Amino acid sequence: MELANRLFFRLYQCANMLHKTGSRAVEEEGLTTQQWAVLGALSRESVKPGMSMGDLARYLMVSRQNLSGLISRMERDGHVKIEPDERDRRSRLVTMTDSGQHVWQVLAQPKIRNYYEDVLGDFSVNDLTHTLHYLLKMLENMQRIDKETPQDAESAE
Repeated sequence: MELANRLFFRLYQCANMLHKTGSRAVEEEGLTTQQWAVLGALSRESVKPGMSMGDLARYLMVSRQNLSGLISRMERDGHVKIEPDERDRRSRLVTMTDSGQHVWQVLAQPKIRNYYEDVLGDFSVNDLTHTLHYLLKMLENMQRIDKETPQDAESAE
């Protein structure tokens, strides 16, 4: 139990430091780590036509409420646009604007690469592979637990 507590506490600290130091790495572009994640998700070739708010929330594993505020700020800043889905008028599609593409590809990417190098520079390929393996394993277990949680319990919080 003590080892598990130490592991999860370190994971919590890493998440907080990722937000703090990662946001600092891209702050000149007006981005936070959450916005960095949104632009990264929207930059994938398979979602060039856009992603629904629900799909984007599921992909990023955040609530729709948290995503909605984040997307509104990004829309205000000109990084994304929201339009009705032509296939389903009830759904809204989020796409990256030309300005968002420029910020992501030209301005943020070199700084993100430098950030990765600063954080992971002394990791071997083996270290990275093992770390990724264990994080994915933890994530899968957490997703299983999440699916077992009744939705009513989440909305009561």
